[in-house]
Amino acid sequence: MTTSPTVPGSTFVRKDCVVDGRSVPFFRFARLQAQPTLSHGVFTRRGGVSRPPFRSLNVGSRTSDRPSSVRANLERIRRVLGAGELIFLEQAHSRELVSIRRGEADRLREPVEADGLITDTPGLGLVIKQADCQAVILFDPVRRVVANVHCGWRGSVANILGAAVERMKREFGCSPGDLLAAVGPSLGPCCGEFKGYKEIFPRAFRAFMVRPDHFDLWALSGAQLAAAGVNPSSVMFARVCTRCRTDLFFSYRGEGDTGRFATVAMITDFGFRIS
Repeated sequence: MTTSPTVPGSTFVRKDCVVDGRSVPFFRFARLQAQPTLSHGVFTRRGGVSRPPFRSLNVGSRTSDRPSSVRANLERIRRVLGAGELIFLEQAHSRELVSIRRGEADRLREPVEADGLITDTPGLGLVIKQADCQAVILFDPVRRVVANVHCGWRGSVANILGAAVERMKREFGCSPGDLLAAVGPSLGPCCGEFKGYKEIFPRAFRAFMVRPDHFDLWALSGAQLAAAGVNPSSVMFARVCTRCRTDLFFSYRGEGDTGRFATVAMITDFGFRIS
């Protein structure tokens, strides 16, 4: 089992917020939490209204959960973070990214097919939905720009993380060396089995094989971020395997028909953020 997220002194810290009389637990990366112009949260499967097998904070609209339950769960997350609104995508395991400049949020009233969101607009909660894939937060404290990227194994093959760094550099003037990156709970090397890896992975990925058929996708993401110019010392890992920790997070590999948990990142205005 991977490192427990409840270990005292961990860089991945549990928080709780009460909404409508119910505790909504979530986690934060300690180093990101210290940033005065960023708010973020890695939400668990707990604290929502969905019924089994989606119990209880499911945000997956493409599951067979009740749409009203998914909407109620998203509203709880919005209230926890104090977001003006939540923005999310029709995630497609692609290399596509969407940039949202100030005043452009209206064009995403209906989700578009892509796998990463980037913005410099305060109050927009960028949502990535997960059940084993990574959500990777990229934050530039100098330019006050944040990205939230969905990265499964197909995203790793497409190097969507490198594409996100390049997009932040090109469109927002970010310097890769200024970026902080956080890789959240996802499939760990303990459970990252890919029996058909010879057909789906580039040969270079074999450097990240930890035992037969098993790959360390966390280390792979760290290497791709470093290749894009992000300082390795600025990359944080939750090191929590979703398949190992189905008590806390949804896992498609571990459960099959299941929900999706949310990772959300948001620029805050004038240094105000939820503690």
